[in-house]
Amino acid sequence: MSMRRRSLLLTGARALALLGVAALFAVLVYRIAGGNPGAGLVRAVAAHRAPATPDVRLAIIWRRSETWPPRLRGVLRHGTLSLHNLRGYPVVINFWASWCTPCERDAGLLTSAAEAQRGRVVFLAVDVHDYSSDARRFLSAHHVPFVAVRSGASVLGLFGLVGLPETFFIDRRGRIRGMTRGQLSTTSFRQQLAAVSRAAD
Repeated sequence: MSMRRRSLLLTGARALALLGVAALFAVLVYRIAGGNPGAGLVRAVAAHRAPATPDVRLAIIWRRSETWPPRLRGVLRHGTLSLHNLRGYPVVINFWASWCTPCERDAGLLTSAAEAQRGRVVFLAVDVHDYSSDARRFLSAHHVPFVAVRSGASVLGLFGLVGLPETFFIDRRGRIRGMTRGQLSTTSFRQQLAAVSRAAD
């Protein structure tokens, strides 16, 4: 192969590589600029517009439901849970993983709150990018008394997640009234929990 031809092939390969990088960058910009369906939801929550909770069906990995209202416990029997089934009660959804250090700190606060709000507020743990066995060990170690489900990639996008932990506060009508990105502070958590519990039906 001549030097000229080799040089042309190398130039072509570099051009293709640059096009690939440009395409990936365009996808990233699109998602950041609002192509991510959850970006609009997060903006609506921040603007206090109370957007509807995405209605997704999730696989149950932890069936402990002793702090849930008795009326809701029957929805767990099929091994999956639709968020629509939780309407009628305030809901706290916490996205977490067993490998997430701040999630470990949040577990105690959420467990105590679920016990204190037994039968009145539904707490739901959504496990993200984790092995089910690791997730169950974490839940067992922290004596979590409420249901945990497994998240899929589409669910993360619908909620606009950017990291862990993230917590959403949902009213009885299924509208998101608040959210916290990162580790929960006790004061802010109690305020948001009180606000979602008071929200009109």
